[in-house]
Amino acid sequence: MSKPHSSWSVFVVSSFLGLGMSSAALAQQAEPDPSAAPAAADDDVVEMETIVVNGSYTIKEKIDMATGLGLSPQETPQSVTVITQQQIQDQGLTNLVDVVSNAVGVSTNEVDDVRNTFYARGFEISNYQVDGVPLAWSLAADSGETLADTALYDRIEVVRGATGLMTGVGDPSASINLVRKHADSAEFAGYVEAGYGSWDQRQVTADVSSGLNSSGSIRGRLVGRYGQGNSYQDLYESQDSVIYGVIDADVTENTLLRVGASYQDNDPTAPTWGALPTWYTDGSHTDLPRSTTTAADWTRWHTMNTNVFANIVHSFSNGWQLIGNYNHLKNAQRTHLLYLSGQLDRETGVEEYAYPYRASGESKQDSFDAQLKGYFNLFERKHEFVIGALHSEQDAHTISWPAIDYQTPAGSLYTWDGSYPEPEWGDSYVAQDLTTTQDGYYGAMRFSVTDALKFVAGGRLASWDRKGSSYGTAENFGDDNVFIPYFGALYDVTAAHRVYASYTEIYKPQNAREVDGSYVDPVTGKSSEIGLKSRFMDDALQTTLALFLVQQDNLAQAIPGAIVDGTGDDALPEQAYRGAKGVESKGFEAEVVGKPMEHLNVSLGYTQFKAEDADGNKVNTEAARRMLKLFVTYEVTGNALQGLTVGGGVNYQDEIYGTTGPNPVTGDPDRIYQGGYTLVALMARYAVNPNLSFQINANNLTDEKYYSQVNFFSQYRYGDPRNFTGSVRYTF
Repeated sequence: MSKPHSSWSVFVVSSFLGLGMSSAALAQQAEPDPSAAPAAADDDVVEMETIVVNGSYTIKEKIDMATGLGLSPQETPQSVTVITQQQIQDQGLTNLVDVVSNAVGVSTNEVDDVRNTFYARGFEISNYQVDGVPLAWSLAADSGETLADTALYDRIEVVRGATGLMTGVGDPSASINLVRKHADSAEFAGYVEAGYGSWDQRQVTADVSSGLNSSGSIRGRLVGRYGQGNSYQDLYESQDSVIYGVIDADVTENTLLRVGASYQDNDPTAPTWGALPTWYTDGSHTDLPRSTTTAADWTRWHTMNTNVFANIVHSFSNGWQLIGNYNHLKNAQRTHLLYLSGQLDRETGVEEYAYPYRASGESKQDSFDAQLKGYFNLFERKHEFVIGALHSEQDAHTISWPAIDYQTPAGSLYTWDGSYPEPEWGDSYVAQDLTTTQDGYYGAMRFSVTDALKFVAGGRLASWDRKGSSYGTAENFGDDNVFIPYFGALYDVTAAHRVYASYTEIYKPQNAREVDGSYVDPVTGKSSEIGLKSRFMDDALQTTLALFLVQQDNLAQAIPGAIVDGTGDDALPEQAYRGAKGVESKGFEAEVVGKPMEHLNVSLGYTQFKAEDADGNKVNTEAARRMLKLFVTYEVTGNALQGLTVGGGVNYQDEIYGTTGPNPVTGDPDRIYQGGYTLVALMARYAVNPNLSFQINANNLTDEKYYSQVNFFSQYRYGDPRNFTGSVRYTF
């Protein structure tokens, strides 16, 4: 890793290079001052709500997920990455994992065929929003939330660092916001698309919008996608579908009402639960074929995700807006699974243990939030504000059935055909029954001190509580009225270069108690960031340079030999904990996005950091420390090749590995290791006419063999081999 001062050097040098542009070029890049005369109320509504796909990798829309103030990414004093609809189409990104894998500063770990974990700046991402409203995943995200279909969304936004002002609880990593498609066309418009790819993957998509009355004041949109196919893994077959409908209604000239619902259903056959064994029984490492599976032919992991929502926006004559949201979220799963673990016999190919599992669970969340935003004049200047409140309640309930007289160990992985017999299942029992309640009250202001200098200040009063039982253990913990501050400053050095600094926090309650019986204070995540945001070529190209320091403090640490007062006599002794200084991550990021020249789209980002605990030990080593992500497309001009767009990219990440520990056979220090690797992608699209186009995408073109996950219960998983997808789209 680079020394800390190296990061500062890169930032300073890059900053001076950026500031060295000629004054003539800067004059062409001036951005309208947001503190100028107030815009009309109708303009405010369009600016905040309308989504326009313009074929760009940058957006003109405002975002709420960091501050709630409705600022552009360039006005937000944190690192922001947006994967636009154009980039989603160009790269053929069909689900949230695909998008996150190509977002700057974020890495992914595939736990198995359903669950995935995301990391940013060395910490796991546990926060996501839909249209700026925080919504919860099911416990362990085992209901397929990370496989959310991109057909529902116009763009995906990622704000890195702590995001407690808007999300409340979580880790100081990032927050992911899924921006829904809305009924923004009064004319009949849309597209249909059919695709076919490697492993017999087939899918068809339709997206249709139209006005529903003669004036166009009521508009509707319907989106659907169906897919099925196989995998590079033996036995696995997938079948998935998603449908989404929304109605936008102009109730009055100043009031917009949106109601809608989405449903996603994934029903794979023979999915893996867990991954592949790392060690042979002689202590050496395995190197199984990528096609190896540990699933049985009767296994299923059926997930269902439902979201019903209503949104109302009223614009007052003074330019203020009142926004109300209701979301009902239901995530469910029905599972029949097989888990293989232990060491693998080199001669026979038999793994030591087999564990069948059957469960049925669902989590339901109802969320209400309201927000008032606008501006006020003070000292002859315009200043913006937002105040809001949120209440949500999630009920999670899981029923499990124990397996009776099942076979262990299972058969040989060398000749595995999934014929492991399904066991008989015993009587059901409640495995989890938990209720999680969250309340938040927040406010923020952006003060325009001068035309060039802006300050953002705000805070959230957050409460979080969980009660119930989980696998026989009672849970009753949380925290009330935790204050989460937010500070930011932005200064326009020139019309095209803006320096910024921010300090943000986030917290997460923990179910650990001190000696006196009180719960350990919540883990606190803190983010400090300074950077430079620049715009070139009339805002067509945008760049960000950022230095960050992230801390996670008060992590519960066991006190050796200490138990909680009042335990250990008539009740089982309970380990006592204390809050301690935790992990520190520091590094830098650079991002370039937009059009450096006509017909050329670029998305480029580089991230580098180091994350260590208080003793200087590396932590969360399954998260890559260095990442480079690049994708470009070029629209070819000229009579002979008119209508052709070509593109390609590379994703590089450095080494990841499981925490060093003893080899389970030899006792020697050992770890699961994946060295740095590069994935290459290519695409080409040919537009026969403005309505009809053909596209082909190639991923992992060099057929790199790599682990997409290490260290989850001492197992590993392979990433996708080389694969191709072809599609045809008709737009109307």
